Amino acid sequence: MKKLVKVVAAVIENENNEILCALRSPEMSIPNMWEFPGGKVEANEDIYSALVREIDEELECKIETTKEIFNDNTHEYETFIINLISIKCKVVEGTPTPSEHSKLIWLKRENLDSLKWAPADIPAVEQLIQEK
Repeated sequence: MKKLVKVVAAVIENENNEILCALRSPEMSIPNMWEFPGGKVEANEDIYSALVREIDEELECKIETTKEIFNDNTHEYETFIINLISIKCKVVEGTPTPSEHSKLIWLKRENLDSLKWAPADIPAVEQLIQEK
């Protein structure tokens, strides 16, 4: 049986209504595809604390989350199953800096579909595009 991994993703929007997109590095699983930054939820950790911790580690900035789930999607990859929970956030301190990702860019909602997204992130991307 494939392992189920619970992951949180930050849908970070700036004051220009642009969304932060992160390019997975060639060393990561699912390399060179775009995603919303985030990471695995540890045992005994709630999804909001996990997201704040992961963004602090990955992007070296502090975020504030909304207290609601934006998108909840389960996707089966070849070797594992991911339960990806996307939560809207905003940066409250610092500037997102890539430490694990190859690149970070800010994009308007209507341009999000110009990127090659990791399959698990696509439902949240589509939801954002429709949301305008």
